[in-house]
Amino acid sequence: MHMADALISTPVALGAGALATILLATAGYKVNKEKRNDTRIVPLMGVLGAFVFAAQMINFTIPGTGSSGHIIGGILLAAFLGPWAAFLTLASVLIIQCLIFADGGLLALGCNILNMGAMSTLVAYPLIFRPLTKNHLSTGRLFVASILASLVGIELGACAVTLETEMSGVTALPLRSFLMLMTGIHLAIGIGEGLATGAIIAFVVKSRPDLLFNANRGVVTSGRNLRKILIGFGVATLVLGGGLAFFASEYPDGLEWSIERITGSTELEPSEKDTASVSAAKIQDTTSVLPDYDNSLSGIIGAAMVVILVGSITSLLTSSRRRASRRSQRA
Repeated sequence: MHMADALISTPVALGAGALATILLATAGYKVNKEKRNDTRIVPLMGVLGAFVFAAQMINFTIPGTGSSGHIIGGILLAAFLGPWAAFLTLASVLIIQCLIFADGGLLALGCNILNMGAMSTLVAYPLIFRPLTKNHLSTGRLFVASILASLVGIELGACAVTLETEMSGVTALPLRSFLMLMTGIHLAIGIGEGLATGAIIAFVVKSRPDLLFNANRGVVTSGRNLRKILIGFGVATLVLGGGLAFFASEYPDGLEWSIERITGSTELEPSEKDTASVSAAKIQDTTSVLPDYDNSLSGIIGAAMVVILVGSITSLLTSSRRRASRRSQRA
């Protein structure tokens, strides 16, 4: 569902970028506050973010459609980290994908953060997953909550892509046809993500139900249990990014498939008259050292970069908090 720059206009991109920036600043404040109570959230964010990056590389085929999909990971992250830490982590994944691998346009980055990050972690999780699992952690309830929340998050993202494209007015994609194709194909993708998310959460919670994020307790893990979790997801990341990614479906994803159904091509060329789009493309050409994941180690490299970015962001938040504390003490 990564939007390309060819789908959006500069005003829409700037508006989405501004909103995404506000949400990221809020997420930074929330995570910084949570980090004061439990410093263990930082390594969890890094490793789980790396896992989601690797998992997103594996597109699964949607039978009978000629399309494929991949998990977004927002519900999975929020289940263990809480909504704001999950949003910041998923945004870090999207930033690495955009800048290093040219996955999604640079001008469209704000849209992609909203469509995939905010819709799942800040909307679907608190409104669907959390209420359904608050007092019930049975395997059946976890699967139902995961599937429903994943469906809501992905369908909201698909609708947002369609509306952002329509508001931009830079393509000839008809609103009704585009919306029907996007919501239809992402219904199947959402079910696939929900099943995968439910399986992972149920597997972890079966032995440690306290690992699910609780708004009153935050992230609760003992030192030994934390090591087990980090090692487990770390190994899974290496397996996904280092081996299983080779078995990913070669069919176009849901967004590309929807565009192809209307235009006959999976890609749209950006307008050469849009100077912002042209400039963004030049910047992305410079930063994307591994475009299209064209390296056998892309999964592992990208996962490592997500860990580094998450660690850098949280370190900056901690440093700014300490500077603010010193200034207040001097005053």
